[in-house]
Amino acid sequence: MKARNAILRTVGAAMGAGALAWFAIAGGVTGGTAADGAAMKTVAEEGPGYAIEDFGYPNADKILAEKGITLKRGDGHITLADCDSTTGLLEVWSRANDRICFKVTGTSGWLTLEIPSVFAVKGNDYSTKVDMKTGTEAKTFDVNKNTWTPVGESADEQGREFMLMEIRTAK
Repeated sequence: MKARNAILRTVGAAMGAGALAWFAIAGGVTGGTAADGAAMKTVAEEGPGYAIEDFGYPNADKILAEKGITLKRGDGHITLADCDSTTGLLEVWSRANDRICFKVTGTSGWLTLEIPSVFAVKGNDYSTKVDMKTGTEAKTFDVNKNTWTPVGESADEQGREFMLMEIRTAK
């Protein structure tokens, strides 16, 4: 008799839970009280929005105002650094901005930017290429590891000013 009562209680509880679930799905349960008439909301409406990475450089406007260089987009593996902060930095020399340094991390990296009048780059332990532009002409320079490489106007027979447009690195 006890076993039969236990089975009946279990079946009754399961049926009650099923009825409640059906009632909630069918819209019988509101998100608030019956008095305020709030409707049940879907989880998607309440969830956070999507995080979409646009690869934009953080604080680019502030850096442009303070240092006069435009940092556009990158993968986060080439970042602006204080030239006196550590060793092994990539150094860019510009007549418009003097020395600008970048820390390189990871196995590869890229950064699009605009630094006018660049004439030399000091490499680090990474294989580095820089894309530069003068007028409508674009040139790519391979940067020597751990030494100075003439680029832009110092490597141009005509001595034209070049703007640094992109840095790419690989280990």
